[in-house]
Amino acid sequence: MSSSLQSEKLFELYRDLDRRHVLEAEEAAAVMRAGGQIAVREDESRYALSQSQLMWRKFIRNRAALVGGIVVLLFYVVALFANFIAPYTLSTRFRDRIYLPPQPIHFFDNGTFGPYVYGVGSEMDPVSFRRTYIAEVDEKYPVRFFAKGEPYKLFGLIDADVHLFQSDGGAINLLGTDRQGRDMLTRILIGSQISLTIGLVGVFMSLTFGTILGVVSGYFGGWIDDLIQRSIELIRSFPSIPLWMALSAAVPVTWPPMWTYFAVTIILSLIGWTWLARQLRGKVLSLRTDDYITAAKLMGASNSRIIFKHLIPACIGHVIVVSTLSMPSMILAETALSFLGLGLQPPITSWGVLLQEVQDIQSIAIYPWVFTPVIFIVAAILAFNFLGDGLRDASDPYTR
Repeated sequence: MSSSLQSEKLFELYRDLDRRHVLEAEEAAAVMRAGGQIAVREDESRYALSQSQLMWRKFIRNRAALVGGIVVLLFYVVALFANFIAPYTLSTRFRDRIYLPPQPIHFFDNGTFGPYVYGVGSEMDPVSFRRTYIAEVDEKYPVRFFAKGEPYKLFGLIDADVHLFQSDGGAINLLGTDRQGRDMLTRILIGSQISLTIGLVGVFMSLTFGTILGVVSGYFGGWIDDLIQRSIELIRSFPSIPLWMALSAAVPVTWPPMWTYFAVTIILSLIGWTWLARQLRGKVLSLRTDDYITAAKLMGASNSRIIFKHLIPACIGHVIVVSTLSMPSMILAETALSFLGLGLQPPITSWGVLLQEVQDIQSIAIYPWVFTPVIFIVAAILAFNFLGDGLRDASDPYTR
């Protein structure tokens, strides 16, 4: 009797286990079906998007590229409003604050919010004749936002005198001053206008040359292709720095600063177009045999229409990627030229000019804040590189 009861209990136990396994298997199958349906829906929604939507979707998923794009946009917004954000102008000098270290802002006074800076006192070392600065804690100068200061021209057109922040009754130098007592923050902000616009103008001109000549070279072939390719090889055979020196030496020293600015931009453009032209030539060689190009020829389309209506738009994604990757090289080229004394010269202020003024290693070791422009140059270069890498990946949205 006991054995039969044990057999029944075992049978019920096995039956319960079988039911549990069946339920688990059914639940797993339902989950798999739901997952498959979700995957199918995602694939369907993915392939229902246009190419531009797929590119944007892939770009925003790249966090490094998104951060790089935001930083680049921030740089250009700051450069656009640099005269407003900067507390002073390029001509402002504080003769009693030569090589002043960065001056911090204190945001709370006795527990209440009220930005202020301390006054600055100086002492002269009788042995080294170096000036040392001491914060005078008894003197507090409030920091006012949107306060009136020195007049300037906003966007180079509008007369204005309102600055983002000013110090009542004293000076404020957040990044210190240089050897002439000029505010470093002001010089870096206003200098970004030249350095960043040289990149924009230079890249635009080099892209124009490179796109047209590269597409023409790949489309026509023959002696036109040979002439353009031999010209590219001739330009690329010269070392960069001696070629820059030779072209910069051709710029008359009597030219106004603005003329020199455009001359340096043209010099950089004349050298920078060869890389893009080579890449677009190879791309057009594969595109010119496609069906839509053949159809355009059979319909009687002219060569200029085929080039500007079909081939260049087909390469525009590649051109955009190359432009973002070329911006850092343009900025570095301007910085190198100005640093070597071959590019822009004072009174024009750019990041390269700022570095050219602090070539003395001893001064950098004693007054390291005068080397601050390097931080902004490195940040801009990295941001452009991250943005360019993201655009390059997004230009092919059908790959994972």
